[in-house]
Amino acid sequence: MITPSNDTDQPFTGGTVAVDELRLLIERAERLEEEKKGITDDIKDVMAEAKSRGYDAKAIRTILTIRKKKREDYQEEQSILEVYMQALGML
Repeated sequence: MITPSNDTDQPFTGGTVAVDELRLLIERAERLEEEKKGITDDIKDVMAEAKSRGYDAKAIRTILTIRKKKREDYQEEQSILEVYMQALGML
């Protein structure tokens, strides 16, 4: 249970919470969430532009995912996938 006190600290489950510090952290997180939404919207715009120019947005997203990985990790994943697909008669 949180009980207010006269200074900037409040008792909180056996410890204290510095109200100003907590408020600043929350406000900072809120600003970052707003920035993240803006970036997400920008990426959507890029994908829409790519689609309007005839590119496959799903393929572009797949390429972005692959480029984030180390070459060795990607090659290992592809090798395992190929083995599994051969075992299932898909190749």
